[in-house]
Amino acid sequence: MTESQSRTITKRELVNRIAEETDLTKVAVRDVIQSFLDSIVDELSQGNRLEFREFGVFEVRERAARLAQNPKTLEKVEVPAKRVVKFKVGRVMRQRVCDEIGPDEIEATPAPAEPSSEAAAPRPQPPTPPPTKPGSPF
Repeated sequence: MTESQSRTITKRELVNRIAEETDLTKVAVRDVIQSFLDSIVDELSQGNRLEFREFGVFEVRERAARLAQNPKTLEKVEVPAKRVVKFKVGRVMRQRVCDEIGPDEIEATPAPAEPSSEAAAPRPQPPTPPPTKPGSPF
C-alpha cells in the first residue's frame, strides 16, 4: 500500500476488529487495549525500556540542547534539552512493513542466532533519565 492509499485506523476500529476475531466484548477489548497503552506510558515516564520481541523496542532518550535557526528570519534560537520517545522496529515488523514480506514468508525466515552467553559481552545499561515533574506523562 502506498502513502496515497494509506488510511488512519482508530482505536475504535481496532477494538471492533479484535472483538470480532476473538469473540470478546468490545468493552473488554477496549479496556485491555487502554490498560496496555496506559502501561506503556507509565513505564516510559519512569525511564524504563519496553521490549516486545519481534515487534520493537520503546525507550526514552535525552535530546541535547542545541542552537537552531528560524528559517523565516534566520534568527538563532536556543532549543532546550528534552526527553523523547524512540521506537526501534523489530524483525517481524520490519519484514512485513518495510521489506513488504507477507506473513507466510516470515515463518520461513530463520531468526538470527543468539550469541552464546559465555562469549557475549554484557549489554550496556541506558543512562538514568532525569527526574520528571509529578503528574507529567513524560
